[in-house]
Amino acid sequence: MALICAASLPVSAQAEAGDGDAATAIRALEHEWAEAQSRNDNGALDLIFDNALVYIEYGKLVTKGDYLLRVKSAKPSLQLIVMEALMVRTFGSTVIAIGSYRETEVKDGKSLLKRWRFVDTWVYENGRWMLVAAAATPVSK
Repeated sequence: MALICAASLPVSAQAEAGDGDAATAIRALEHEWAEAQSRNDNGALDLIFDNALVYIEYGKLVTKGDYLLRVKSAKPSLQLIVMEALMVRTFGSTVIAIGSYRETEVKDGKSLLKRWRFVDTWVYENGRWMLVAAAATPVSK
C-alpha cells in the first residue's frame, strides 16, 4: 500500500472523469483508505469521504461524522489492512468497487485476523473522486 501524506491525497489518486483512468484512481483511493484506516488518520479519511457518506457496517447505518469519531477515539490496535480482490466498474462519473480485505488486529495481546467483503460507490464531483456510499460485512470462516 502506498504511504501518502494526507495533504497529497486529493492529487495523488485523482483522475479526470472519463479519461480512462477512473479505475486506476479508485484502486489507489481504496488502498489509501485502507492505509489511512490502519494509521487512524482522520485527516486523510476526511478527504476521501463525501460529507454525505452513508456507510453500512454490521447492519448499521454510519454517517461520515460517526465513522470519523470512531476512528479518532479508537486505540491504535489495528496493525495491518491488506486489500485482496478488487473489481472496479465504471458508469460515467460513478464507480462501483467490489472487493475484499483482511485486517490483522492486536487485542488484549492476541493477534486477530478478520476478513471483510465490501461494496463502495464513488462519484466524480468538483474535480475529484469522493466516496459517497459503502458497505462492509465480515466474512465468516
